[in-house]
Amino acid sequence: MLTSVQANNHTIELYSDQSQFTVGYNELFIRIKDASDNYISDATITWNPVMHMTSMMHSCPKSDVSMTNDASVYSGYIIFQMPGNDTEYWDLTLNYTINGESFSFTEQIEINAPLDGMQRVTVFTGSDNVRYILAMMPLEPKVAVNDFSALLYKMETMMVFPPVSNYTITLDPRMPSMGNHSSPNNVDLTYDTAETMYAGKLALTMTGYWKLNLKLLDESGDLLKGEDITETNLSSSLYLEVEF
Repeated sequence: MLTSVQANNHTIELYSDQSQFTVGYNELFIRIKDASDNYISDATITWNPVMHMTSMMHSCPKSDVSMTNDASVYSGYIIFQMPGNDTEYWDLTLNYTINGESFSFTEQIEINAPLDGMQRVTVFTGSDNVRYILAMMPLEPKVAVNDFSALLYKMETMMVFPPVSNYTITLDPRMPSMGNHSSPNNVDLTYDTAETMYAGKLALTMTGYWKLNLKLLDESGDLLKGEDITETNLSSSLYLEVEF
């Protein structure tokens, strides 16, 4: 349980597989308890995370909140692009309806950088002048050909981040400490309509630090961000990181 909030005569609990709210992809689970300590089923929940910066406010990509197989547990995900600090912070507004009655609360939450320091989300402007957010899905890397997936969103306004489908994300993993060698059998990420995310294959031939060099291509195959890896260009400006 990451946090428990008392509001509207309810206790709202937020859970995660992770030990903290973190920059990047966060799958979250919500439970609502009434005054008699009974968990509430069949609630309808929406949420809105907001980053309060010194000169502006913005939200981030997020999913809908849906009921799980347990009717008292609700789930969704949020992709935080940046951590909070001493003067700038995130808060999370939860709006929920129980038996036709609507409730709301807003709670400040602490968003931290990943514990291992790896870059799991990147924010960039493409050659089309669109602001994109690319986040990798949770991965337990192995010396093998790994299933590898990511989510891609664009910033329509400071508060609206629609998903982007049917682009291509090319993948070229390299080990900078080992002569920048790559690996065989990687598969570029394409959009999986059933899973509503980008899916490919990531081949890791040994343990250590890998830079996952990427290029983003639109539906027409036009390059929006990233570069090829050559003898003179050792990394792409668009990348994610893995170490194991």
